[in-house]
Amino acid sequence: MSGGREPKMRFPFENFSENATYYHKKANQVDKAGATALFEEADKGSTNNVGVVVNPVRLKTLREFGSPDFVADKLIQAERRKESTKEAEVIAVAERLGQGDLQVYEVEYKVDSTRGGMKRIFSAAFVASKKLYLLNISHSDKPENPLDSHTRMILEQVLHSFDSAPLA
Repeated sequence: MSGGREPKMRFPFENFSENATYYHKKANQVDKAGATALFEEADKGSTNNVGVVVNPVRLKTLREFGSPDFVADKLIQAERRKESTKEAEVIAVAERLGQGDLQVYEVEYKVDSTRGGMKRIFSAAFVASKKLYLLNISHSDKPENPLDSHTRMILEQVLHSFDSAPLA
């Protein structure tokens, strides 16, 4: 980003297809310490949610912190340190270019915990104007009620839409 202007974040529900908007319509925005924005699915409470956190960092790019695999490893280590985590495993790691060739890392992993059981987590991150933008999507993925393909498609669309918005 040039000119010292603050980038705008394109939140995952802006200018988005009807399928992804469906997830937003059945979610309630809630307040949570540390979260810039948090939406919880209306009838599922905190089990199914989409959250965004924005924190100042000293980095200019995400690559300065590490590779996508390094970031995924750090995520899994953090999950495993939680007292409630029984198991955590990376499913997929990707890197894509966002608006203005911005590096965006995406990580999909699953967590089994004593709080909420088995969950599928989709995360995305990018750095812009020395701020770290993190998207975290958490959805129940229990063996008796696995994540269905339609919901997964919606969650992946939300994940892939996370980016900075062009400055007006």
